[in-house]
Amino acid sequence: MPRGPALGNPRLSEPLRRERRRILHAVHDRVEEVAETAVEVMRTEIPSYALQDERFFGDVRDQVLEHYRMQLAALAGDRDMAPEDLVFSRAAAMRRARAGFALEDWISAFRVGRQVLWDALLDCAGTSAEAQQAALSLVTPLMRYVDYASTHAAQAYVEYQQHVVADADRERRDLLDQLLAGVAPTHGPLMAAAQAYGVGPRSPMMAVVAVCVGDTRTGDPTSAENGYAASASISVAGPWAGRTLVVVRHGEVVAVPVVRAGMAAEDICAHFETVQRRLARAGTMLSMGISTVAQGACELPRAYQEARAALDLVPSGGGVAALPRLSPFDYLALRADDLARQLVDPRVRSMLEEDRRRGDTLAATIRTFAEADLNLRLAAERLRVHHNTAHYRLRRIEERTGRNPRRIADLLELLVALAIRDGAEEGGEGE
Repeated sequence: MPRGPALGNPRLSEPLRRERRRILHAVHDRVEEVAETAVEVMRTEIPSYALQDERFFGDVRDQVLEHYRMQLAALAGDRDMAPEDLVFSRAAAMRRARAGFALEDWISAFRVGRQVLWDALLDCAGTSAEAQQAALSLVTPLMRYVDYASTHAAQAYVEYQQHVVADADRERRDLLDQLLAGVAPTHGPLMAAAQAYGVGPRSPMMAVVAVCVGDTRTGDPTSAENGYAASASISVAGPWAGRTLVVVRHGEVVAVPVVRAGMAAEDICAHFETVQRRLARAGTMLSMGISTVAQGACELPRAYQEARAALDLVPSGGGVAALPRLSPFDYLALRADDLARQLVDPRVRSMLEEDRRRGDTLAATIRTFAEADLNLRLAAERLRVHHNTAHYRLRRIEERTGRNPRRIADLLELLVALAIRDGAEEGGEGE
């Protein structure tokens, strides 16, 4: 930090110099009263200050007095400003940052202090033209002091916050690494961090892995900004109390939400789906894979691998693949390879492709008929068609494919072929 600004006597006529000294001495004589007024205004105008106790305000009062006495001495030309003069202010800034006060609150306190001091200078100046001119000569050096001191304090704030963020990020990474090794910390700072996230040795938890696949703002899906934007959004509390462990690592965002009392896996799936959609609206498209529930830290490595595997089920344009929402049948169909698709009878494949172009009427009939436990009348009601129409559709499916939907084996083959077709579309292969 360079040496401070010159705040002493500018080139003024001797009468103005005398008026200037008179004003400064008058304010100095009542400086404790002025400082008390500044503290009261801060208590009123800064919400986070209003919540504090008298011990806090005693510290604030001491800081204000120190600043006022230093300003008055510098304005009177009795001393020059130097960075070491503001060590006390730097220490106070660190205390405020450590206590969780926002930087804007600290800067607001400077603004209040400056305004109250200026009001005191005007009050002591009086109303004569010479006194008013002398008071106006103090405006520029007063502003220079406030700018210099607030910049110095802001630098201390930023340094402290960078230190805290770096430490917190390192702690989260260490905690995640230990959990992904299947072990919950049992002592020390990592145990305290795990408890802050609700993570215990036998806590039910899930793994979520997200990667950016598109960014309409920068055009660069690999930008670190995407990972930290996703991390910040995921960290926001969902339908549960408490925080979620989230770490940006190796080009992916890993979250470990705990399934708390009264919650279900679906609650977590819904929350992360909401986060994915919100980020997509903002221009960041994510692919997310969500695992099944791990019963304790020992199962978290398996859950992490599940979440990574689920990413393969997400379409190329992004989306969410949540394993708790899939049946074994759905999962196997989505994981079908080229060989499985080739094993589908060409007649069945042809019928389904043509039906898709015509609006998927027959596909809907197959699904609804299966869901109605082969009850054609119930299926017709659910499809909102006449019983004869549903019967005609089943006959047409049999004519086109050689499979009778009324036979369990044939119906199962049709459902598998349909699931494989839809899985290929979701994976981008149908494009």
